[in-house]
Amino acid sequence: MFVIESATVSVALYFLMLIAIGVYALKTSTADNSEYLLGGRRVSAKVTALSAGASDMSGWMLMGLPGAAFVSGIDSIWLALGLLVGAYVNYQIVAPKLRVFTELADDALTIPEFFSKRFAKEAARVRFIASAVIIVFFTLYTASGLVAGGKLFQSAFAIDYHYGVIITVAVVVIYTILGGFLAVSVSDFVQGIMMLIALVAVPAFTFSQLEPASTWDFSSLAQAIELPYVQWLAAFSLFTWGLGYFGQPHIIVRFMAINHHRNIPKAKNIGMSWMTISIIGAVLTGIIGAKFIAQSPQSINDPETIFIYLSQYLFHPFIAGWFLAAILAAIMSTISSQLLVSSSSLVEDVYKHCTKTAPSTKQLLFVSRACVLVVAVIASAIALDANSSVLGLVSNAWAGFGAAFGPLVLLSLWWKKLTHTGAMAGILVGASTVLVWGHMPVLADGKALSSVFYELLPGFTLSMLTMVWVSLNTTKPKAKAIEWLEQTEQLVKNEK
Repeated sequence: MFVIESATVSVALYFLMLIAIGVYALKTSTADNSEYLLGGRRVSAKVTALSAGASDMSGWMLMGLPGAAFVSGIDSIWLALGLLVGAYVNYQIVAPKLRVFTELADDALTIPEFFSKRFAKEAARVRFIASAVIIVFFTLYTASGLVAGGKLFQSAFAIDYHYGVIITVAVVVIYTILGGFLAVSVSDFVQGIMMLIALVAVPAFTFSQLEPASTWDFSSLAQAIELPYVQWLAAFSLFTWGLGYFGQPHIIVRFMAINHHRNIPKAKNIGMSWMTISIIGAVLTGIIGAKFIAQSPQSINDPETIFIYLSQYLFHPFIAGWFLAAILAAIMSTISSQLLVSSSSLVEDVYKHCTKTAPSTKQLLFVSRACVLVVAVIASAIALDANSSVLGLVSNAWAGFGAAFGPLVLLSLWWKKLTHTGAMAGILVGASTVLVWGHMPVLADGKALSSVFYELLPGFTLSMLTMVWVSLNTTKPKAKAIEWLEQTEQLVKNEK
């Protein structure tokens, strides 16, 4: 009872903190949609770095990845390595050009608007197609965070799973509606620090409670290096998760909001350091946690709750409550990032172009907040299925964005011959491939191809090839689009 009461107090304090951040942002950075959706492009390097990392990792970093490591052991290292490589390359080749281009191209505020301005068109069809993809896949992504919240409340506080989902979404909606992008970024920064501390402390202390290290069997490490063909295929499948970074709207939009592109190298150093330590901690939590469970009479029903279990079982009630609150804060901050991107797409890329008269600033802000609520309600309906897997929902959405948008982002910034028709074709092929590969029961046992190999790489490859082939056989892009791209290249080059 004392543990639950301590955790409840900690969680209540974090709720108040998040709402306070929302109120602060409401007063300082919600004058118009530019501030509400992108923070006025005044976000510092350190906040950009931790916000990008925390909105990326959060709930699944503390639940999904440790759960995967708990089940598969050292094999999960391939997923971790893929994510680290993907994030680093994203900072190197996407972040600087995206920040410069979106400001040059009439201050593009959303990823679909960036795609549209890349071809010097205001209401390009690629903008509406990209918006549809964002709304569909981000609803799934948001649902994954709510599933994590429901599992946390159920496991830690003995609260019904469904009530846990409702509590999680209610607090998120309040501070996101209030403070917009600034509230989301500041809360991400705070919870990023909390995650880092928790992901170092939990595996380290758990390891200290195990039997002497001499009793460990390290043969699994050698097996991870000397894999047979089938296992190498599975390892490579996990490694390809890194390709997804180029197309994740809630991550790359952070690059658009940083105060200056010359600060991106600083953000990269901070972000990659944070990510490396956090991912190692998450993997070790699962592996060491499995060893701890094997040596004790205890057991857990859901591997994705191993971090929660270790926090409660091994730490002082007050510290345990702090770690549980850290998980919840992480989950909520990621959900808010996804809700805001979905809302921005609905408003900037759909609503503004469907109204007969130009909406006022107040109207746009009202509709933006209303869209946050609508997406949250739909995602909650999906998350109410208590059997949902955090990592399963994340993997579907991650592959969808990575295949549909990843090649398009890369080619938009690095290939002048990309055409509007090629972009549309690539998005459709990438998203369709992921859906078919991941869900259609085409194998003899009735399973989908994703049971053999993760759907991201096939979708990414086919999308890229489609864009190149169609672009080489369709009308060249407008001169203005090429001019923006050349100016971007020159500005980025001058800073090196």
